[in-house]
Amino acid sequence: MTSYILKLLVLIPLVCAMAFGALWLWRKAQPGMAFGQRDRRVKMLDALPVGATGRLAVVEFADKQLLLAISRGRIELISEAPLGPAAVATARD
Repeated sequence: MTSYILKLLVLIPLVCAMAFGALWLWRKAQPGMAFGQRDRRVKMLDALPVGATGRLAVVEFADKQLLLAISRGRIELISEAPLGPAAVATARD
């Protein structure tokens, strides 16, 4: 009985440490997460659901704001506008 309790006291922390280590490695191996957050060239500013499967999205790309209509099988550009001077200064900082 004593050997069973000793094995239990050794194996439970070992299994917990292995589970924690596996979860830590899995998180580090995720694509895009290995080197922390990086600056992206495309930023999703806002999205609004429209209907069951559609949405309108405002995306920032190349110093422009793009209004996109996104549906199940298509993405269409609705409108394009330059960023304002305050937004450009904030984006570059």
